[in-house]
Amino acid sequence: MKKRILLGVISGLIAGGGLAGCGEQKMAEGAKTEDTNAASVNAAWPQLSSPITKDPAIEARIDELLARMTVEEKVGQMVQVEIRTATPEDVKQYHIGSILNGGGSFPNDNKHATVADWVALADEYYKASVDTSDGGVGIPMIWGTDAVHGHNNVIGATLFPHNIALGATQNPELMRQIGAATAAEVRATGIDWIFAPTLAVVRDDRWGRTYESYAEDPQVVYNYAGKLVEGLQGSADTEERLQGKHVIGTAKHWLADGGTENGIDRGDAVMSEEELVKIHAQGYFSAIEAGVQSVMASFSSWNGEKMHGHKYLMTDVLKDRLGFDGFVVGDWAGHQFVNGCSTDSCPQAINAGLDMFMAPDPSWKALFANTVAQAKSGEISAERLDDAVRRILRVKMRSGLFEAGLPSERANAGDESLIGAPAHRAIARQAVRESLVLLKNNDGLLPLARDQRVLVAGDGADNIGKQSGGWSITWQGTGNQNSDFPGATSVFGGIAEVVESAGGTVELSVDGNFEQKPDVAIVVFGEDPYAEMQGDIANLDYNGDADLALLQRLKAQGIPVVSLFITGRPLWTNPEINASDAFAVIWQPGTEGGGVADVLFRKVSGEVNHDFTGKLTFSWPNDAQPIVRNPGENEALAQFSYGYGLGYEDNVQVAVLSEESGLIESDGNEALAVFNGRAMDPWSLQVTDAGNNQSVISSSVTRLQGISVQSVDRKVQEDSRRLRWTGEGNAIAGFFANSRTDLSAYLGNQGALMFDVKVDSAPSDAVSLGMYCGQDCGAEQSITDVLQSAAPGEWKTVTVDLQCLAAGGAKMDMVLSPFYVRTAGSLDVTVHDIRIASKADADINCG
Repeated sequence: MKKRILLGVISGLIAGGGLAGCGEQKMAEGAKTEDTNAASVNAAWPQLSSPITKDPAIEARIDELLARMTVEEKVGQMVQVEIRTATPEDVKQYHIGSILNGGGSFPNDNKHATVADWVALADEYYKASVDTSDGGVGIPMIWGTDAVHGHNNVIGATLFPHNIALGATQNPELMRQIGAATAAEVRATGIDWIFAPTLAVVRDDRWGRTYESYAEDPQVVYNYAGKLVEGLQGSADTEERLQGKHVIGTAKHWLADGGTENGIDRGDAVMSEEELVKIHAQGYFSAIEAGVQSVMASFSSWNGEKMHGHKYLMTDVLKDRLGFDGFVVGDWAGHQFVNGCSTDSCPQAINAGLDMFMAPDPSWKALFANTVAQAKSGEISAERLDDAVRRILRVKMRSGLFEAGLPSERANAGDESLIGAPAHRAIARQAVRESLVLLKNNDGLLPLARDQRVLVAGDGADNIGKQSGGWSITWQGTGNQNSDFPGATSVFGGIAEVVESAGGTVELSVDGNFEQKPDVAIVVFGEDPYAEMQGDIANLDYNGDADLALLQRLKAQGIPVVSLFITGRPLWTNPEINASDAFAVIWQPGTEGGGVADVLFRKVSGEVNHDFTGKLTFSWPNDAQPIVRNPGENEALAQFSYGYGLGYEDNVQVAVLSEESGLIESDGNEALAVFNGRAMDPWSLQVTDAGNNQSVISSSVTRLQGISVQSVDRKVQEDSRRLRWTGEGNAIAGFFANSRTDLSAYLGNQGALMFDVKVDSAPSDAVSLGMYCGQDCGAEQSITDVLQSAAPGEWKTVTVDLQCLAAGGAKMDMVLSPFYVRTAGSLDVTVHDIRIASKADADINCG
């Protein structure tokens, strides 16, 4: 197979001034360029129509508004700002068209903000947006929020199971109900736009957003997407469409965010266009056919080209061929990763078809100013500017924003009874029941009688935050307590209610110790919460040694063991399954943990209460090696196949499973070469220059803006690389891969990053040596003093303690770049023999 090159990692490092996103920027063969026009769209793309058609009256009204608007007012509509970095006065001054609250962002930075607090803040932004005291047109702002499994930023809201669990229900109609319930709770807080549904079709479960995907089968995603949109927005043929208790929905992330190589978040989807259509676009087809009004661009790339700058896919395919006439919004400053862009300037994205920047950083004011200048200079054409604004205004008018008035005056605003409403919790509890997948039930242990002595153990038993997963109050779902989920029920709470109502006894013991031997032990354990970027993993091994020991200890005491596994993806759990008499995947059930007990226990009469009906929509791995999901090719790699799931009538005895993980662990004794005359597999030498243009270095001499690379001789021909920074701005040179390398064995073996360096011109500014493992994952160590003190023209060896980099945030089992150098100043160095070594005496450490 042709070697693929990962880029964009380094652009993210520069754009963020530190560690940021990754994704290839090299144009692969067959990829469409920005010059591709609509006439050349691949015939595999269907022609679709939305049930929400253009209204001539609305279009005429938009024409009238556009004729009155200044360039500044138009650009303001195209910039979405975050509540932490923009005040209502800013919204007024810059004519801002949209605001958002990111994950873990609340009114007044108060996690426990009330419904009234949310509505009051919405009022303030709205009043600022329609203020015409400066002579402007005063267009109402629209507020977007990540309500990905319920209104998950709001205390007391109903949190539904994550998408991977919903896929297992095989119930598209339930998606419509969930969408409607979520929309009603969002409307109660004065918000009118949701960044959901996620329509990823995951190919590699190591991706940290796997739980946001309904299935590995694109047909399931197609069946669900339209129903969820219909629930959020309302049926297209009803008067309440986009109004009342309904909101604007967002199909995301366009496109193939679940298809990145090696499951790397924000990475590169390397595939044919036919695969793009048949696998990754299917959910968008039904979403568009249901009338979805916004689409969010993906951080990721397709064959090396960033989605935020992909004219062919955003304009020619999505808008022209598929007939999408709503607007395309960016993802969290995602425009900065387009070649040549930064957080505060990216005309390339607008020209490619992005209609609204998501600009959450304080740099949004510079982005506004630069975009205004680019529009006035013609770098962004007047036609493209007006098209973007027209699309935004069209959606605002369709949703009735111009007539709606203050958020607090709209129907259902401030209605606290909608937050966590009993009817919504009932829908969520049904979703929990239908999503549970039973992998093992030897000797028919389940369902359990209610009148037993039950031990409930494991750290997930009475932990609503853990059972809810990521995007739960906080972005990553961490830092929460049960009290942060008023009205919710933990798994233990549901079990206790059922058992005690029938005269049984229940004991909660996280570590599994007990006063009196139980009749049965239910152990609830699994993944801790995580969200995008931080959720990426190196392999599929469930790392739960303490959980396994607990299961084995209970089993050794002759206690029947029921395992309830909390997870956002299929993981290799053969040892845990072997140590259990029954094993059920409960995914991340959200706030209604009582749904688990509904299925586990019989009725008081002894009859089955609710059967297990959930089926795997992702095959379950037979070892810890990643499954790269290709249609029809996963069965040999599966312990439990797609569609597997036992019911109570099934008489299946699961034999002892293999406990060979398939992983090969390094002992960390042999040195690992990164660069030894050439870049060693899997790495390649890559550079991002001061203009954020990226390049894989394959020639002897390469010159970019602010940095150059030259192959030079030290011991043999061209065995070293001379790196020269001119001081024109932040630039990076380093070795990057699109697959992860596990360096953890070196960490415990006195490991170090070592390289030989010759300094020909000392640095004029700070120089950082870095190691990178993904977005918000990595560390940098200053090497300024080492380089400034080096004798000019003489070689020296620099040794950096890996413990230092690990303490700084680099996950050693997930390394994408073991070595990069970054500086904004001038510097002239030559590097030779870069390696990871054990038993090394470091001269740079954290001590």
